[in-house]
Amino acid sequence: MITVYVSRDSAAISLGADEVAVAIAAEAARQGVAIKLIRNSSRGLFWLEPLVEVATDAGRIGYGPVQAEDVASLFAVGLGNAHPLCLGLVEELPYLKTQERLTFARAGITDPVSLDDYLAHDGYKGLKNALAMEPAAIIAAVTDSGLRGRGGAAFPAGIKWKTVLGAEGAQKYIVCNGDEGDSGTYADRMVCEGDPYLLIEGMTIAGIAVGATRGYIYLRCEYPYGERALNEAIAAAYANNWLGANIQGSGKHFDLEVRMGAGAYICGEETALLESLEGKRGMVRFKPPLPAIKGLFGCPTVINNVITLASVPVILDKGAAFYKDFGTGRSRGTLPVQLAGNIKFGGLVEKAFGVSLRDLLHTYGGGTLSGRPIRAVQVGGPLGSYIPESQFDLPLDYEAYAKLNNMVGHGGITVFDDSVDMAEQARFSMEFCATESCGKCTPCRIGSTRGMEVIDKLVAGDQPVKQEALLRDLCDTMLAGSLCALGGMAPFPVLSALNHFPDDFRPRATPA
Repeated sequence: MITVYVSRDSAAISLGADEVAVAIAAEAARQGVAIKLIRNSSRGLFWLEPLVEVATDAGRIGYGPVQAEDVASLFAVGLGNAHPLCLGLVEELPYLKTQERLTFARAGITDPVSLDDYLAHDGYKGLKNALAMEPAAIIAAVTDSGLRGRGGAAFPAGIKWKTVLGAEGAQKYIVCNGDEGDSGTYADRMVCEGDPYLLIEGMTIAGIAVGATRGYIYLRCEYPYGERALNEAIAAAYANNWLGANIQGSGKHFDLEVRMGAGAYICGEETALLESLEGKRGMVRFKPPLPAIKGLFGCPTVINNVITLASVPVILDKGAAFYKDFGTGRSRGTLPVQLAGNIKFGGLVEKAFGVSLRDLLHTYGGGTLSGRPIRAVQVGGPLGSYIPESQFDLPLDYEAYAKLNNMVGHGGITVFDDSVDMAEQARFSMEFCATESCGKCTPCRIGSTRGMEVIDKLVAGDQPVKQEALLRDLCDTMLAGSLCALGGMAPFPVLSALNHFPDDFRPRATPA
């Protein structure tokens, strides 16, 4: 019997993976070829999707991108044999071979909802170790690993967990922020769809570490495949005693469920997320108190994003020193970088901190899809700065980026070629903030709308010196006075565009 893999990732499905899977099953039946068709997760090489892999004695042979009409020719030459779409051994593709995949070690390899497959690929080893440890020892391992929040703020995970462990409360919660709203990001989605047990395991470890017995995964409504995979995996985890009461005979208890958000970008902010999870309108809370002290339903709460929690199992499995050995400075471990925008080879690249933007854009991304020079790159989502080519050799490091008013954020990288109008991009940043603002604070609610108006006047040549000064002053007010990062960071892309690409803000010549 021949084992064939076709991704069930939503990006692959949007490119025709379901049709390819149906065609493979139909062609195999027509020819009487015995196959085992597995809908695996995606490896994140999206320019090759739909990617078909065939198990051979030498390893998995890949073909891609495959469309339904290509299937007959694959069978004609024999699955696993030479074909114009043949990529050779998938594991040997340079894009994959040179990555450091810790969080995404199983990406593209396993059946996402098969618990047996997860266990066969080192799944639940971290939880097994955690069940034999004292809570303080678990937190110490996370702290010593240097793991910081991968959602954007980069706050040390161990410190947050230690605060919740020491907080008083009859009930404590673990909340996973799966509201991945940044444009060009998809790492959280890939975990939820492609390795849901990893997230479940990470949250269970967190619960045991801080004394929380209940957890919630707050998932954005645009991720129905993620919801389906998570709920299927949660059901299997309960059925096999990896969730619920007396986990694996340890006496520990942890319950978990998925809650779907309604799609508001502001609910990616942790306190607005908690408001939404409680059934209220998603609006930012004043801090203090911090969620670690008074979070969900007024109880001590650990709230981390998907990648942060999904990074925990490998730390408990292989040890803090193993994880800390990756990275540079205070940025330890790996970051799943997501290449998007005008890029030739868009996809997920997991690398240790310290890799340069130039390496990511050219060695992995292959430059722009248009073939034109890269002019600017926005790192960290719609609130991230626009980085010019002069800074492409800067190492991917939280502190190195912060020194230049850049941010690593969730690892999303959006690429623009030399045809981009940076004044338009700056205006979009203000427009985005105005659209997505919860409205609670004046600098964000009003400042973003005034920002659009000032940029329009600046580009039109209406007293440009005055308008630029006003725009910079407005950005300072938003930076210093906004209640949360939406208003407080929206000026970053505006100021970076203004500083690095000033010519784009000058009046356009009127055609004769």
